[in-house]
Amino acid sequence: MTGKTDLDLYLRSISNSYSQVFFSDHRGFAVLLLIISFFDPYAGVAGLIAVVSTSTVAFLINLDKSATARGLYGFNSLLTGLGLGVYYYFSMHLIFIIVLAAIFTLFISVSLQGVLGKYNLPYLSFPFIISIWIFFIATSSFTTLNINERGIYTLNEFYAMGGMPLVRLYESFYSLHLPVFIHSFFVSLSAIFFQYNIVAGILIAFGLLLFSRIAFTLACMGFAVAYLFYSFIGVEFSSVDYSYIGFNYILTSIAIGGFFLVPSARSYLSVVILIPLVAVVTLSFSNILHTFHLPVYSLPFSMITLLYLYILKFRVDYSYKLSEVFFQFNSPEKNLYTFQNKRERFRYKHLVPLKLPFFGTWSVSQAHQGEYTHKDQWQHAWDFVILDQQNQQYKNDGNYTQDYFCFNKPVVSPGNGVIEKVTDDIEDNTIGQINLQENWGNTVIIKHADNVYSKLSHLKQNSIIVKEGQRVKYGERIGKCGNSGRSPFPHLHFQIQEHPYIGSATMDYPIANYITHKEGQAEFCSYHKPQKDEKVSNVEVNALLQKAFQFIPGQVLTFSVKGEKTEIKEIKWEVHVNPYNQSYLYCKESNAYAYFENQDSLFFFTQFYGSRKGLLYNFFLGAYKIQKGFYKNMEIADVYPLHQHFPKRYLWIQDFFSPFIIVGRSRFRLSYTHYEESFDTAEISLESSAINSIGRKNLSEKKFSLSITADGISSFIIRNPKNTIILQRCQEP
Repeated sequence: MTGKTDLDLYLRSISNSYSQVFFSDHRGFAVLLLIISFFDPYAGVAGLIAVVSTSTVAFLINLDKSATARGLYGFNSLLTGLGLGVYYYFSMHLIFIIVLAAIFTLFISVSLQGVLGKYNLPYLSFPFIISIWIFFIATSSFTTLNINERGIYTLNEFYAMGGMPLVRLYESFYSLHLPVFIHSFFVSLSAIFFQYNIVAGILIAFGLLLFSRIAFTLACMGFAVAYLFYSFIGVEFSSVDYSYIGFNYILTSIAIGGFFLVPSARSYLSVVILIPLVAVVTLSFSNILHTFHLPVYSLPFSMITLLYLYILKFRVDYSYKLSEVFFQFNSPEKNLYTFQNKRERFRYKHLVPLKLPFFGTWSVSQAHQGEYTHKDQWQHAWDFVILDQQNQQYKNDGNYTQDYFCFNKPVVSPGNGVIEKVTDDIEDNTIGQINLQENWGNTVIIKHADNVYSKLSHLKQNSIIVKEGQRVKYGERIGKCGNSGRSPFPHLHFQIQEHPYIGSATMDYPIANYITHKEGQAEFCSYHKPQKDEKVSNVEVNALLQKAFQFIPGQVLTFSVKGEKTEIKEIKWEVHVNPYNQSYLYCKESNAYAYFENQDSLFFFTQFYGSRKGLLYNFFLGAYKIQKGFYKNMEIADVYPLHQHFPKRYLWIQDFFSPFIIVGRSRFRLSYTHYEESFDTAEISLESSAINSIGRKNLSEKKFSLSITADGISSFIIRNPKNTIILQRCQEP
């Protein structure tokens, strides 16, 4: 919410209160729902009064402005206001009651947030249900309030709003003689906003389709499952039309199928299983509450949805196939595409990053499931040696340990941690002999996290310079490569294990970021496992790239912009850190945010918010992932979240079946093209592209060029098919 004034947040809280009923923050959808709520003008005014009252009180008592702006407190009050506005004649007395009811609903919302929020559960529409039931029971004794009879004269209401043209339009919809299922579906949609007419339902369905194809599909599917269940148990489905309870099936489907759970085959299956339960609860509570003259409203939806989300908290293992949404984008599509992108890009995010435990380029003489050792429970390990240009491990005849290129070379910590175990007094073997009594030889075990330990073995006698309990950082020297233990020739044994003991079983654990060297060509590997005979090294960070992407909070990047069809202007990007310690670039001109992470050898963007027409969006695309070492002609590949770059005309179609299959692809490519260094100047050139494709067919491609000098990012060029835009870095005062 950085860059938003209190007035902006206040206005957003009002509009989002409408769209939040459908779990959305889409402004166009919110405006449509606001208009629909005024199909009954008095109900519309009542709903608006309730929302304004809630937002005002929330801001006055200083509740979380972000939650308020998202409409999380307002949508329940909106429903309460609409319910009271439909039920009673509009009067000053009713306005007073609506304000009280809105404030009371807000109190319940915040209280339930405090209770259910501890378990990361939503309060759904429980505040609305509790509040409106209490006020219905209380107001039945208020002699100043009169029950509304406007709904009896529907045509008169439409005539008052739009004259005969609107009346004819309304009658034309009813003359269509729609099947019971379709008619009930539209009426159920309209009932969510207390309208009870097919015109409102059709408009809401249209808005739902534009807002989210997944939500629309789920709404139809959930209602269809309810229809089949009613037929199966022998209940007349027309009762849904008369009692206006069908929206429970629609809201449950959207909530479970695509909002609180990432849309997938299993989330859809969950909807199929839960809808009959919603129907049973609906029929049961309708009969119970009828005794007290209270409508069931959205109780079945709220009850079943909350129960299901709660029981998922007790799953023993996390499942990608049925995953909860941990960061809410208020769009099933964005939830899905972001989840898929993070799963592909950051599937190892939970791991402690461990790197290669040496300087320079070494070769893998034995990898996982090795030829000689690395068997059974010790199969996930590596042996490293150093080879010369002729792929030899030693000079001369190799009869002495000193002949081997890796012998006596430094061994470093593969990550931050605490020294757990040190063995340093075992003699190095003569070449060809092994020490089976002290199998692992001189060894250092480092604790990096709970149940994550690294073990470095066969080190040189008396070379270890760390002590047990000592804290170490990545790259800090531990000892030297030797030939102790079960080692016929000098090499470094490296493994990751769960326990702190010499001899513990190994873990199948990837190396964070490293370079493989194949016939003079470098390849960047991120969270991979080096293979046998591969020549590998840690990333050698280039000073120019390190400085260029070392964005510091408070820093302002200023560029002059020119292009064939663009007037020369100046733009500024500010570096910020939010309360969650997430760094981002902010462009005030386009109100855009580009979130990034800056690791020791890697810079990458994680998420973008704001206008895609702005230049910051293009920088997000063009500098999506930068490995900070320069290796000539090396290429970096990555993928964008599909909703952030894929052409909308194709994405719109993809949305319908995206929970089951993804055919579109939005890819990033970066090439390290040029590095020129002289006595007083140095410059690096990078070329990148953003490619959209379906299968093997490319749909579009946008190209970028980056120039890096001692002053940082010197220029950024955007090569559109019809225009080339050049951003030239301005010197900062």
